[in-house]
Amino acid sequence: MPELDIDQHPTCRNSLNAAFTRISTWVARTSGMPATFVVALLVIIIWGITGPIFHFSNAWQLVINTGTTIITFLMVFLIQNTQYRDSLAVQVKLDELLRAIDTANNRFVGIEKLEEEEVERLQQECVDEAKKET
Repeated sequence: MPELDIDQHPTCRNSLNAAFTRISTWVARTSGMPATFVVALLVIIIWGITGPIFHFSNAWQLVINTGTTIITFLMVFLIQNTQYRDSLAVQVKLDELLRAIDTANNRFVGIEKLEEEEVERLQQECVDEAKKET
């Protein structure tokens, strides 16, 4: 099956959602690269070196505090979006596998939407059934 092209998907074409999806995917991928870590480390080192030049002033401290706060704030939303989409895709794939296997118990399709206590109860049922089979 060919890979899904976001730009060609009917619900995403030319929309804010498609742009946000592309941006959040790129940011999540890029932020996890070693080169990105090195760049961030260099920024911190340069900031630290400039401390004596600016006499460790409040403005000097404010630069790094403001920058890191803004980046962290935006990264939370971008990475959460990426993780949500990944999790949803995995759930859809698992649901399809459950539907495709004749011996699978279809009552597990969509259990991620249940409350935590109900999922834990189903998990315990699975553990109990597995113990019976051994």
